[in-house]
Amino acid sequence: MKAVVFDASVGKYIRTLVLGKISKKFFYNRLSCIQLKDIPEPKLPSENYVKIKTMYAGICGSDLNLIFLHDSPSTSPFASFPFVIGHENLGVIVEKGENVTEFKIGDRVIVDPVLDCDARELPRCPSCQEEEFSTCLNITEGKLKPGTIMGACSSTGGSWGEYFVAHKSQVIKVPDSVKDEEAILVDPLASALHPVMRNFPKDSDMVLVYGAGIIGLLIIWSLRKLGCKADITAIAKYKFQADLAIEFGANRVVRPSEDYLEEFAKVCGAKVFKPMIGEKVLLGGFDKVFDCVGSKKTIRDGMWLTKQRGSYVLVGLASVVKNLDLTPIWFKELNVKGAYCYSTESINEYRVSTYQLALNLIQQFGIPYDKLITHYFNINDYQKAIEVASSKGSEKSIKVVFKFL
Repeated sequence: MKAVVFDASVGKYIRTLVLGKISKKFFYNRLSCIQLKDIPEPKLPSENYVKIKTMYAGICGSDLNLIFLHDSPSTSPFASFPFVIGHENLGVIVEKGENVTEFKIGDRVIVDPVLDCDARELPRCPSCQEEEFSTCLNITEGKLKPGTIMGACSSTGGSWGEYFVAHKSQVIKVPDSVKDEEAILVDPLASALHPVMRNFPKDSDMVLVYGAGIIGLLIIWSLRKLGCKADITAIAKYKFQADLAIEFGANRVVRPSEDYLEEFAKVCGAKVFKPMIGEKVLLGGFDKVFDCVGSKKTIRDGMWLTKQRGSYVLVGLASVVKNLDLTPIWFKELNVKGAYCYSTESINEYRVSTYQLALNLIQQFGIPYDKLITHYFNINDYQKAIEVASSKGSEKSIKVVFKFL
């Protein structure tokens, strides 16, 4: 089968980093850590697994972080090389183990990519006992090779390949009422819902969403669909992002500029001060800040834009950040939180997987896929797809997907 494979030997990793300084194309050309290859189809690890033929696969921001080697090497023990990239998925079951009775051949399904204790067929660790599957402690054990999610594990394959396998506990059947183009957006919506559900604002709160890529936009969209009446300000780099942020429910959008801290101060009633050396700082700020970028600047400014004892939520996959001033954490007594993947969320007295919650919201409200999915590619054109997905300003790209025949 055809698949885009990531293989990061030390030599190849260093070579790609060096050549990447010349041109970003060296991160995804024939000399890089990723290649389109013909490889064997993955086999069922046990009779509790299904094999799925890929219909659609999305390009996630975390995939781009991987390709451009922005991830910290500290996470390398929790992956198994080489692996097929891709966790945003939609496909059809083409094979199943004897113990799989919940699904049949031909079912159209999505797969929650998290490879927890259930997927590894192990007794549940303390995290999984609490249904906090994204922080599973057994991500290197059990039936599968190391990997936090499908798309970072050599045992399962990934959605950037023609076939992948999944444990029956990961599989969710897609209702007939949900279109293919809606179903492929379950994963990014779940990625937005996880931080939203864990940090749901009060109606009286002032909220800042830093970044208006797919996750930032869906944080705004999901807050409004879940009934949140908080005042929402978004930071959008490009006009097309700003327009969608307003359409999805933001009260206002601020574009990054040299004096944008003063503009925010007017919105949330904060005060701006200029230190004797360095960048401006704020007293006061927003009740909750969702940082959907995770760069040195967004982390620095995002924490100063959070009010005293407010919540700064790091959604963007930040890695090694040099010379980051952490003063606002203790000076403002901030609640600093992270969000990784998806898990199980609480709604009133009920617990539901983030993936299922995302699918439920799409069933109830629909999702504007025609505005969010901006580009479609064949897997053979993966290099062009990466180019488009990583060139948001020039290409006006939001979600780029592969469509398999």
